[in-house]
Amino acid sequence: MLEDAERQALRRALEIAADPAVPLGPNPRVGCVLLSPAGDVLAEGHHRGAGTPHAEADALSRASAPLTGATAVVTLEPCDHVGRTGPCTEALISASVGRVVIARRDPNPVASGGVQHLREAGIDVELDVPEELAAAAAALNRGWEHGLQRQRPLVTAKIALTLDGRAAAADGTSQWITGPAARDEVHLLRTTCDTVLVGTGTARSDHPTLTARRPDGSLHPRQPLRAVMGTGEAPSLPAVDGAGEEIRLLTRDPSAALTELFARGARHVLLEGGPTLAAAFLQAGLVDELIVHLAPTLLGAGRPAVADLSITTLTDRLDLELIDVTPLISPEGPTDLRLTLRPRARPSAIRPT
Repeated sequence: MLEDAERQALRRALEIAADPAVPLGPNPRVGCVLLSPAGDVLAEGHHRGAGTPHAEADALSRASAPLTGATAVVTLEPCDHVGRTGPCTEALISASVGRVVIARRDPNPVASGGVQHLREAGIDVELDVPEELAAAAAALNRGWEHGLQRQRPLVTAKIALTLDGRAAAADGTSQWITGPAARDEVHLLRTTCDTVLVGTGTARSDHPTLTARRPDGSLHPRQPLRAVMGTGEAPSLPAVDGAGEEIRLLTRDPSAALTELFARGARHVLLEGGPTLAAAFLQAGLVDELIVHLAPTLLGAGRPAVADLSITTLTDRLDLELIDVTPLISPEGPTDLRLTLRPRARPSAIRPT
């Protein structure tokens, strides 16, 4: 059971692990807070990317007081292997800490085993943390964990549409279907993904910047990789100082695109392309999460939000599991709905292209 000081320390560890200055990608985000036996904060640290000290080592290096009997509160199980840095378990044992609170076990078989090693060294290990904090620790690295399990990035598809399923009017205009609150949320969503992906058609027609901006228009400290996939011609994305790197993926195959992005270190891809790109990934069974911003308006005609999925009968439909519905209230615009959905098992009638 956690003490109040340990709960507060875990909340702080989660906060510093999510530091927007830390790059996303193939390494987990981890935070650590060291507490004295009396519950006072001695030091804190977090991992800042590949090749930098792990959170535990970072915190230990910042502690000035003796650590004998101290408690280390960490968001992820301390590693027990030698990589670019030494095992965090050995660092904690050498520091003579007496207790380690862990929010989430490490799913990486190469790095796991820390709990057992610490216990064998006589250190008290606590894994029973409040559900909300355990869930926050899981959410912190869901792209990284997905990559370990699937060997490809987590894919979130974002769609904005009207009540009658239109993503653009008959003349092609699409700005703005949704209100300011929904648009602000999209920019925040981009900061949680390491790549934003569109097709060549969207790059040609919309000239998107694919940047993450604050409500005041300034760039967020964390900018995603800007990727355009397809074999057709497309102009370069608009040049923006501070924007993420732009890359071209010369393929129309969603699986090939994800393989290339995964090799570059991407672990969470946000699809922001048009109906063709959304349909291609849905047909391939490569959408893990669908975020729909639903505007309270009707067009009656125009471009659909998702292109043809080659479904000809109702029994072959692609069903979605509804995870969450949240109103997005804009004082100067409509109140949209955000629907978070997860595709169910792909019907056999839908084949990858």
